[in-house]
This record gives sequence, C-alpha cells and structure tokens, in this order.
Amino acid sequence: MDLSSATRLPLALLFLLLAASSMALPAQPVMDRVRWRVDRVNRRGPSIGLVMSYVDEDTALQASGYFSPWPVLPFVDLYGRRFHIGSIRGVNVIYALTGQRRLNAAVTVQTLIDVFSVSGIVHYGTAGSSNDSMSFGDVSVPKLVAYTGAWTWKKFRSTKESSAELSFGEYNVPNGGENLLGSLKFRNEELYSVGKPMEEVFWLPVDSAWFKIAEQLKVKLERCNDTFCLPTTPQVVYGLKGSSADMFLDNAEYRNFLFREFGVSTVDEESAAVVMTTTSPGVPVIVFRGVSDLAGGEPTWSSTSLMNLASINALKVAVEFITTAGKQKSTVSAQ
Repeated sequence: MDLSSATRLPLALLFLLLAASSMALPAQPVMDRVRWRVDRVNRRGPSIGLVMSYVDEDTALQASGYFSPWPVLPFVDLYGRRFHIGSIRGVNVIYALTGQRRLNAAVTVQTLIDVFSVSGIVHYGTAGSSNDSMSFGDVSVPKLVAYTGAWTWKKFRSTKESSAELSFGEYNVPNGGENLLGSLKFRNEELYSVGKPMEEVFWLPVDSAWFKIAEQLKVKLERCNDTFCLPTTPQVVYGLKGSSADMFLDNAEYRNFLFREFGVSTVDEESAAVVMTTTSPGVPVIVFRGVSDLAGGEPTWSSTSLMNLASINALKVAVEFITTAGKQKSTVSAQ
C-alpha cells in the first residue's frame, strides 16, 4: 500500500464518524423540546400522579369525563409513554398507562417522580379476589401489599423452614404425597430508602395519612354495566392486604393458599411495584383495586365481562380521593 492509500483510509474513517455524528445531532433538539415541555408542566405547580396498568382501565378514565386535559400542553411523550397533563375536579393531575406487570409499573412511576413535580401517586385498577368475603365489583383499599412472586425453589425433600412455603406434594391428587418439584419458599424484597440502610421487607404499607383520608370517603359504587347487573351493590373495603406477582392468577388452590398463609384479599400484577417505587423516596401512595374476578375461584362468570365494571368502580373511588386530598392540600397551603 502506497502512502496516498494509507492517508485516504483514515480520512475515509473520519468522514464516516462525522456523518454518524451529524445523524445523531437531531436527538439533542428533541430532548431540549421535551425538557421545555416538562418545565412548562412543572411551573403549574405540584400534581397528583395517577397510574393504571390495563387499557380497559385507561378507557374507563377517558370515557368518564372526570379528566380535563390542560389546553396549553395536554401531554408529554417520554421514554415511549404518554403522560397526560390536566386536572380532575380542579386538582392538577398527570396520568399515564404503565403497561402490565411490575417492571412497566416501576419504570412509569419512577419517571413520574423523577421528571415531574408530583405530590404523590394514586394507583387504581382491577384485581382478582382471594377472599371469599369480597364480591365482584367491590373496591379494596389495601393497607399493606406484598410481592409474592419472588421464591427460593427448594430441593426435593428439603426440610420445611416455615409455614409460608408452598409444597407441591400437598397438591397431588387424589391424596397428596411427594412431588419432585419440591417446594417454594417466599422471599423478602430488598428496600432501599432515602437516609436508611437497605432492609429486607415482605409487606409494604401505603401512606398512612393518605389511607386515613381514603377511609373517610363516601362513594356509591356501580352495580350494573351494559351487560348485566350484580345481585347486590358493591362496597369499598378498607385495610385488607394485597399481593402482586408477574402472572395472572387463575387457580383456585393457589388463591386459597395466598389467603390462608398471608391473609391476602386481592391479587394483581403491579400494586407492590408502585408502592415500593414510591416508598424508597418517601412519596405518598395509595391503591384502589376493583374486583373483576375471583382468581380462579369463580364457577362461571369471566373476568372480561366484569373488568369494565371493576375499573369504573375503582376509578370512582380514586377520583373521590384525588378530589378530597387535593382540596385538603390546597387548604393547608393557603393557611
């Protein structure tokens, strides 16, 4: 290779690098526009963050008329998600559809907390009931939630360490016995909080002050949707326990196990992630879950036929809470 060829090769590489750099340049103006939009939203003052996981839950909000978009800037698109800017009954609200399961929920809530000025997070949606005292359409406002999808899978014939273990052999038919799958031991979560050392926890509490506000709400829930009417009017139930896992539970025996061993009344896929993400920085959080199915315990009715009604009822309670909490915050600020 002659000298001129050797010189041309680095020059060619330099031109390629310059071309690649020029192709990446438009990303910076895009981010600048996003930052400007976020700053513009935050200058309105603090908002309550509202998150839901399923499209049906988002549809219930859009169809309700509760949410009024901010005419100046009705939404901000960020990291593939749309954050809707507006208000509910005069209270500033930013809401987003998280998507299903805990990673999606945690990412969305973390974005809300880090990017926007939010005074707390309200989470509503549907859930399965593992408590026979809860009926279709009821809304649970849990005081504690846990992530029940983290396990240590133990060897066959391992010694049982606690009652909170699921032994597969006990569910052999017809009479139980041994099973090569062994057993599962439920694990704690590692909670990192501001100003505290890491601690292992199983139960995660919602914000105590917000829970007290929720207990005072008077909400009449819907008994009917377009398909049929429930035999009785649903109720709002306070102070029970909820659980989350990255799976849709449709098994009566596992449903009964969760209630028997942990006292869990509702099961879903996101609540524990929402509460854990807000607990770390100390941001207030509350959860409202409407019962759409019995997690495998129902004989005939399907969750799809009741999801709309459960979403509407959970939304009604969430809206009443936002209205009450927003007014109380405004009164305190004025004083």
